[in-house]
Amino acid sequence: MARRIDRHSLAQLVTASRGATSDFDLNADIAPPRGAPLRKAGVLVPVIERDGQAMLVLTKRASHLRHHPGQIAFPGGRMDEGDETVTDAALREAHEEIALDPKLVDVIGLLPTHETVTSYEMHPVLGWIRDDFDAVAEPGEVGEIFAVPMQHVLDPARYSIQSRHWKGQDRRFFTVPYGPYYIWGATARVLRAMAQAWQEVV
Repeated sequence: MARRIDRHSLAQLVTASRGATSDFDLNADIAPPRGAPLRKAGVLVPVIERDGQAMLVLTKRASHLRHHPGQIAFPGGRMDEGDETVTDAALREAHEEIALDPKLVDVIGLLPTHETVTSYEMHPVLGWIRDDFDAVAEPGEVGEIFAVPMQHVLDPARYSIQSRHWKGQDRRFFTVPYGPYYIWGATARVLRAMAQAWQEVV
């Protein structure tokens, strides 16, 4: 029988999580940029229970954006001057991008950081949404809001490694597709690390 995914088991997942991840994990031949320090960003990994099933809320970035148009992402973004912590940034951005009231979110804990190819130090904040909410996409950034069963993204067998040509080199990355949604890159890498930690919980 599959382990129930709830606030308690997700707290155990946070405890079981190990080590930072990077967009360069599968690309030892591609050196990460060095020089300027990585910019900090906070992203929310928001989980809500619907019809007795834990669901992960994700966004599809607007197609007109200059960076990463149409990609699947966690709600979140870089820290602003008013943010004291990465958790503040993640909750603020989730409110702006999907109209999620921070008061509805129980912060479970921080997951390991992830270094992106765009020189961000991404801090995933795992949060439990206590009640359903009216998700509204911020049109300047978000093209769509959707939900994926946590049982899907916490199953290591759902992941595969694919590649594409990027800046003159073949870049490899993790993917975890769901229906019409092609989840890949940094989002898939963070989720795969969660799936690995989940194996210790179950």
